[in-house]
Amino acid sequence: MKIVLIGSGNIATHLGKAILKLEQHQLIQVYSKTLANAEALANVLSVPAIADLADLQTDADLYILAVSDAAIASVSASLPKDLKGIVIHCSGATPMEQLHNNLHHGVIYPIQSFSKTVNVDLQQVPLGVEGSSDSVKSKLTAFAKDLSKKVFSCSTEQRLAIHVAAVFANNFTNALFQVSYELMEQHGLSFDLIRPIILETAEKVQKQVPALVQTGPAIRNDEITMQRHLQFISSNPDWQLIYQQISALITKRKGKKGEN
Repeated sequence: MKIVLIGSGNIATHLGKAILKLEQHQLIQVYSKTLANAEALANVLSVPAIADLADLQTDADLYILAVSDAAIASVSASLPKDLKGIVIHCSGATPMEQLHNNLHHGVIYPIQSFSKTVNVDLQQVPLGVEGSSDSVKSKLTAFAKDLSKKVFSCSTEQRLAIHVAAVFANNFTNALFQVSYELMEQHGLSFDLIRPIILETAEKVQKQVPALVQTGPAIRNDEITMQRHLQFISSNPDWQLIYQQISALITKRKGKKGEN
């Protein structure tokens, strides 16, 4: 495939570097609305940079929209009308239909949190594939399998379920890690002291259903301890509210016994 990368952020950077390693595919352009950003990534990938969608090469086989969710529909609508290749986006939450301006379209959704400065082995990242037709889906699946060992078919609804689940498992937990960090810092303690327990929990859920390894005062219905905790953080109502709501969620599942 000849491939055009539309975007220059985190996902575009990782996809571009991964595609560069594949002899059977060729990156031919990188687009960003800011030329400096396009050039920064294009220099890494040794391909031309453009900042105007009108300058897109129209003979590519694949156009990857690695842009923000909010920009997908508008960028898709702004693509040249004579594109013959497949247009895809990489979002978990955005319906494939937002690419309806393009005859052949689909999705390759990487289930991973990307940062430009953190290396990721894309071969180990699950890629969900959706296509506007069986032919498009087949081509995208073949391409995805060149990028990753973990490729699966999914619908728009399934992608959304994965994305919401990932927000709970990743984004929300990271926000809670920050609460823990601030709480420790306020009392002159190092966050390093609780990093081992964070790691232990993450390792447990790699092999077991999370509810079956739930620990803590809420699963034991230990009201005395929970009240002490709430009193201890009474100066921060936001933390109290989070504590109460998550404790209530855990208590509802207390039939699945945890351990201390």
